[in-house]
Amino acid sequence: MTNAAATTRPQRAEGQGHLAAKFLGGRTRIRELYQEGAAKIRLPDTFDASMEAVIINTAGGLTGGDCMNWSVVAGAETRIDVTTQACEKIYKSSAGTAEVTTRIAVGANARVDWLPQETILFDRSSLFRRLDVDLDAGAEFLAVEAVLLGRKAMGEAVETGMFRDRWRIRKSGKLCHAEDLRLADRVALLSAERAVLNGKVAFATLLYVGPLAEAYLGAVRPLLEGHMGGASSWAGKLVVRLAAPDGFALRKILIPVISALRNGAPVPKVWNL
Repeated sequence: MTNAAATTRPQRAEGQGHLAAKFLGGRTRIRELYQEGAAKIRLPDTFDASMEAVIINTAGGLTGGDCMNWSVVAGAETRIDVTTQACEKIYKSSAGTAEVTTRIAVGANARVDWLPQETILFDRSSLFRRLDVDLDAGAEFLAVEAVLLGRKAMGEAVETGMFRDRWRIRKSGKLCHAEDLRLADRVALLSAERAVLNGKVAFATLLYVGPLAEAYLGAVRPLLEGHMGGASSWAGKLVVRLAAPDGFALRKILIPVISALRNGAPVPKVWNL
């Protein structure tokens, strides 16, 4: 047996999911739907003109070398809520980095709410996540990304690893929001720093871009009283940062804030299953 034959390449999860929607007959309808590999998209019935899309990673989690790609195109006048079936788990990586890329385009007078459930990072995991969004001048967009550094209730902790989160949001072709988060190497020591997470292990970022940014600011700020976090609005966008001792505490504040940014609408039902 040759060395090449004796070497076994670890199996990697790959997936690609694409959804495009159009407005027809008074409601949002499918224009294109494509899924490949471990990526699946399910569209439960809704009782209004909007569409709800539930994205699923059938691999059950990600590790080094895995790659998932998602894309959503919301045509003019459409409304799409995108969420995940469950929390995405990022397991210990023996080699390489898991990559997740999401691309979203929102047309004229359309709205997309990107509402995935929490991402759970395990010790020695490695993840590079990208979110790229292109908005029409009259579009609205809400994004929520929450991260848990292990599950405190299970006695888990993240001592080392790598997590990078890159956002690029453009409106009418011009960059209106950009951020890069990177936690690497000695994650536990870094997150303990007062200027980082001050020892908290659950955190979230919410971004709204649209005409209601100032109005939403007034609704959100009272909800943050007594919690570690803050909200700011400028140039037609609203940014909220939250941190909590664990995932349960984060959800207790995160869900009311999401609802406020959705004009009182609840989070998708899969969040409660």
